[in-house]
Amino acid sequence: MTNLEKYNNAFIETLEVTEDQLKDLTYQGIPAWDSVGHMSLVAALEDAFDIMMDTDDIIDFSSYEKGKEILAKAAYGVEF
Repeated sequence: MTNLEKYNNAFIETLEVTEDQLKDLTYQGIPAWDSVGHMSLVAALEDAFDIMMDTDDIIDFSSYEKGKEILAKAAYGVEF
């Protein structure tokens, strides 16, 4: 499984969305991505990539695209 597939699956399984919805997905853009859904998503991503996200990055994680930028940082080293 590629890193992009792991990333997408975390969103699809946690927020119960389809792959077609991912590109435009933003925090609080759907009912499932509320504060509780956000923390569930972060936990799923941490498990998928075996990382521990920094608090500032969790707060900045505001969209599907922004999440890819955050995970690609040197601190996490996830390549998409």
